[in-house]
Amino acid sequence: MIAITPQQGDLLAICALRAGSKSVDWNLIARTCQSPEALHVVLGGDLPEDSAVARKNLPVLRDALPHLDEARARVTSELEAAEAAGARLVTVLDPAYPANLRLVPNLPPFLFHLGDLEERDARSAAVVGTRNASDDGMRRAGRMARGLVDNDVVVFSGLAKGIDTAAHTAALEAGGRTVAVMGTGIAAKIYPAENKPLATRIVDNGGALLSQFWPSSGPATWTFPRRNVVTSGSTMGSIVIEASSTSGAKMQARIAHEHGKHVFLIRSLATKEPWAAKMVAERKAVEVAELDDVLSLLGSAKRVQQAAQQRLQLALAGL
Repeated sequence: MIAITPQQGDLLAICALRAGSKSVDWNLIARTCQSPEALHVVLGGDLPEDSAVARKNLPVLRDALPHLDEARARVTSELEAAEAAGARLVTVLDPAYPANLRLVPNLPPFLFHLGDLEERDARSAAVVGTRNASDDGMRRAGRMARGLVDNDVVVFSGLAKGIDTAAHTAALEAGGRTVAVMGTGIAAKIYPAENKPLATRIVDNGGALLSQFWPSSGPATWTFPRRNVVTSGSTMGSIVIEASSTSGAKMQARIAHEHGKHVFLIRSLATKEPWAAKMVAERKAVEVAELDDVLSLLGSAKRVQQAAQQRLQLALAGL
């Protein structure tokens, strides 16, 4: 089983608590449980956040706490699955938690990962788009990913077919770092199965796979929208290459805007898709024609890391 600290164990147990079919909102847990003192408060049956979400979840927490031993047993089982897969754990309690992700309100309480997490991931961009990509879209995704890694930007994407695959592959071929945010558990079968060799190649070439789910969790309709949240939150901005009005990449563009991240829409997309044109017109996104349009707006990794460290220090101070 993966070695964890008592505080990490408490955090995971809170996440595993169940009251019937209900559990405490994980984003609420992540926001409020970033210090040992906060964990103690929650395990005592209270929530240190004054919000409608906290008030709704408080009865769930109190109904679930008598089943804490069952929750701890679930955690043990999942940690064993993660260890068997060779994965590691980082939580919101840890300084190594991704800096960009710590700054968004709907961050996950933990991540399991294969491959290392690195400080340089703070200077990163997500390259995303439709699974049913055109040849032009695939080429544009590849050019964008290669240009990003040539300028020391880490490329994130979602390991899906189409644009995601093109972005990951091009980043690897350019000798850069790429991180895949998974829609399944870290110990589950790779989805889609055809990208298992790509996932292995990412890790073998200095990249990483990230998952916010229990290690044994398989794919489900609700897991992929949550993956989009983490893909957006983990980066400085999202670059959407090609996406229809029903694409998950359109959802990620909206989420990135809500996160206060940069939203970059390729010109061909902004001129073709009404939703993209509307985002540009409302100044929720920037239309880009070339790589320099993206690079000129990305901030520095150092500033992100400092902001994340300050957020953690405030949590430790109980503020």
